Amino acid sequence: MHVIAALYHFTRFDDPAALKPALETLCAARNVKGTLLLAREGINGTIAGPRAGIDAVLAHIRALPGCAGLDWKEATSDAPPFPRLKVRLKREIVTMGQPQVDPRAGTGHYVDPADWNDLIRQPDVAVIDTRNDYEIAIGTFQGAVDPQTESFRDFPAWWERNRDRFHNKRIAMFCTGGIRCEKSTNYLLGQGVEDVFHLKGGILRYLEEIPETDSAWQGDCFVFDNRVSVGHGLRRGPHLLCHGCRRPILPADTARPEYEQGVSCHLCIGETSETDKARFRERQKQIALARARGETHLAGQ
Repeated sequence: MHVIAALYHFTRFDDPAALKPALETLCAARNVKGTLLLAREGINGTIAGPRAGIDAVLAHIRALPGCAGLDWKEATSDAPPFPRLKVRLKREIVTMGQPQVDPRAGTGHYVDPADWNDLIRQPDVAVIDTRNDYEIAIGTFQGAVDPQTESFRDFPAWWERNRDRFHNKRIAMFCTGGIRCEKSTNYLLGQGVEDVFHLKGGILRYLEEIPETDSAWQGDCFVFDNRVSVGHGLRRGPHLLCHGCRRPILPADTARPEYEQGVSCHLCIGETSETDKARFRERQKQIALARARGETHLAGQ
């Protein structure tokens, strides 16, 4: 059984690069894989491995400057969720492109999952999904606004174009695990929005804690590991990943004529060139050869 830990923490790292070697060494020694992002504003990532390995890495992160209050969400998987470890240095641990945004200076009011339904059903509350369009396509909360953004970086421009729609409204925001709401609610506070709320722990905590019979969630939640999607109780969802575009698709979609394993699906068939597709086919060939040798290719399929 593999333990999956999704984590983030905003703090000040004066020299993120100095933290990278020890994290890489510890994860390798403990057979922990996944992705960790380091930036001056903190740490973000999802890792997976044996229970003892995850505990050791989490203890190491909690000992980093300002990380004693680290929170994380756990799940399990029968199969290894990640093929390798990546510890990367970034300008931001979640990219918004707004240098003035600093969640440490303040965020929206945190709302526990148990109180979320009552809040979003109030007539003066507008509920905004801060995730990307392909994530929202497979599930969201009843009545939530879909900004139809391709990346989180697009959110500020969307808000500027649409802010008048939310005059005299309280704003309730949510995302997968909470990190995007830390930034987006801080951004709205900086834009003069007074009543901003934030689902504590994100969709994942809501799905973990709220029974399906009482839920306002519709569909599945996209996750950035080999589970692809999860539902209530964090049960693995039905989705597969198109390795051409990294979007979630359903098993039935593999029967469509646009689908070619590792190359394209009905969502991306027209988005890549023939040169791209040839490169993807070669990658898929190498994956198959690695599998035949009993090895795991770095692409991780």
